[in-house]
Amino acid sequence: MTELMLKYFRDQQQKVQSEKVYDTQCPYCSMQCKMQLIEQKVVSRKKYKTIGKDNPTSQGGLCVKGMNAHQHALHHDRIKQPLKKINGMFQPISWEEAYQFIADTFQKIQDTDGKDAVAVYGSASITNEEAYLLGKFARVALETKHIDYNGRLCMASAATGANLTFGMDRGFTNTIQEISNTRCIILAGTNIAECQPTIMPYFEKAKENGAYIIAIDPRETSTTKLADLHLKNKPGTDAVLANGILKIMIDLDLLDHPFIAKRTENFADVKSYVQSLNLDEISKITGITLDDLYETALVFGKETSGMIFTARGIEQQINGTDTVRSFLNLLLATGKIGKRNSGYGAITGQGNGQGAREHGQKADQLPGYRSIEKEEDRRYIAGVWGIDEKSLPTKGVSAYEMFEKVNDEEITCMFVMCSNPIVSNPNANLIQQALNKLKCLIVVDLFLSETAKLADLVLPTTSYLEDEGTVTNVEGRVMLREASYPIQGEAKHDWEILCDISKKMGKGKFFNFTSAQEIFEELRIASKGGKADYSGITYSRLRNGQGILWPCTSTESLGTKRLFEKSFAHVNEKAKMAVISIENTLTKPTPNKDYPLYLTTGRVMSHYLTGEQTRKSPSLAARDFEACLEIHPDTAETYHIAPDSLVRVTSEKGWIIVRSRFSESIRKDTVFVPFHWTDKQNVNRLVSDQLDPYCRMPGFKLSVVRIELIE
Repeated sequence: MTELMLKYFRDQQQKVQSEKVYDTQCPYCSMQCKMQLIEQKVVSRKKYKTIGKDNPTSQGGLCVKGMNAHQHALHHDRIKQPLKKINGMFQPISWEEAYQFIADTFQKIQDTDGKDAVAVYGSASITNEEAYLLGKFARVALETKHIDYNGRLCMASAATGANLTFGMDRGFTNTIQEISNTRCIILAGTNIAECQPTIMPYFEKAKENGAYIIAIDPRETSTTKLADLHLKNKPGTDAVLANGILKIMIDLDLLDHPFIAKRTENFADVKSYVQSLNLDEISKITGITLDDLYETALVFGKETSGMIFTARGIEQQINGTDTVRSFLNLLLATGKIGKRNSGYGAITGQGNGQGAREHGQKADQLPGYRSIEKEEDRRYIAGVWGIDEKSLPTKGVSAYEMFEKVNDEEITCMFVMCSNPIVSNPNANLIQQALNKLKCLIVVDLFLSETAKLADLVLPTTSYLEDEGTVTNVEGRVMLREASYPIQGEAKHDWEILCDISKKMGKGKFFNFTSAQEIFEELRIASKGGKADYSGITYSRLRNGQGILWPCTSTESLGTKRLFEKSFAHVNEKAKMAVISIENTLTKPTPNKDYPLYLTTGRVMSHYLTGEQTRKSPSLAARDFEACLEIHPDTAETYHIAPDSLVRVTSEKGWIIVRSRFSESIRKDTVFVPFHWTDKQNVNRLVSDQLDPYCRMPGFKLSVVRIELIE
């Protein structure tokens, strides 16, 4: 072979083997798995693959969503320049034109309709820096009280329940590693095998080590298959179930009396109420046998350690806060909190569901988990921001309630960042009706989502591959997401868009940031002394890839691995047990002659939230390309429904059409529809607009419906 030929083959080999590696983090669930995108250039084509990267939480694991996340980030449908609706059609415009339109529109509407006529709707998928800046943008640049975010639809009841009980809300009270060594685990309304697959090895290891696992879910799922005992209760009866378990613990004296006396309050009231309950009645209400109730109480009460994990199944109910607190009562009564291998975990849904609720996106909240209604909190944040405390707006309303105000024309302009509320909110028909009433709708997104299609202006943002920043995962571990992939088209980072708009509005001195790291430095100061204290965390400390669990109050601190070891976060340092009345928890929809079946909703493994991102991934869309109605064969026979047939599902709020899928693992009085699809497959069209009285969480998990075959 000649030297010339050898050189040719070497050159070709180089072309094939050239590759670039981009460090990043999965944009989907709250595990926030570290990973690398490998871009290989094969002659003139680019090929991509994603591999996991070691970290304390997922230890290099990835699920099918993470492995294919790049497909949506690199999708040809990405918005790559600002789009303004002119004569009903979107047309590209410059950023300067877009910013001028926004500034002029905001000023005109606020001059005529008032400051609070402009509302901001945020996201739990953006970084901590962007969540922090969005709250500041609403209150300083716009001076509006109306800001809330889509996390209100996911984690609000768990957060409120933990705050009311412990005085503080962090996803896990312990590290994720402690799961493997606990002796008893209760999984209440969580399908982690499909929603957070990379957490499953910890529970599998726990079972290998002898842990007894109890799953509470009306459906049999991949998660319940792991359990030693599956309590397939009637939908909406979770708080009743927890009360029954506690009654047995009290009757059999499976309590930690010293812990109760020293570390809790209100136990006497709880005991008096629970002892008045009738176990036979509880068994009838929940559909759980007395034997299974006793087994649950005996195992959890007697074991030396135990953990309880909750998720949307018990939280997304109009009594979700009370339901969470009923399970926290079990932990407190048995002293299984603030100790090694014992504690509580709220399985956060969205990627930055924890961090996004800590730093000011919520209507009632300021950075560091401070309250917008407390004078000392307002004074401190006003000082950090360099404004007069009196100019800080007061408390606004929750996410869904903002749309009610839009429908009533109290809010006439809305700025939506990285969310798709027309699909994700309950009573979705009202959301669309309300959005159509707005004088102006501005949306920041990757794609022309269902919400963006209704907008007057759409701004292109960067994806997880391009946007650096911190996120706080399911444990409460703050992690730095590196992002060095080239920005697509003219897209800008969310924080950059907020700074630019603020400058155009004459508020630039408050938003003079040039990087995510600069914003984080201000966030550190703003959170200092708050419950969610990030002041000891820095980018340089996070660059080792291990992350830091908050609170972290100094740069010498290693963070807080276990909460509540010596005290709870209330002023008196005690946890507050609560009387959870069965009568109150059962005031919700129940089947009747017009709507004879329970409907519950949830996720499938291949999709995420409204599906706007995952449906752009061919590998994920191919796995589940349409919504389905999971139904027991006996129930289907009653309604003359064949397998794989089209079914109309109707509630008092609306109707959808989905395809039947038979399953013997679901209760006969219950049907299930996943929530990742839109239009006539959007199950949230059926969900009531009733809200939890404490946290304003909608009751996604419990509706009543009728079904009929479409010929």
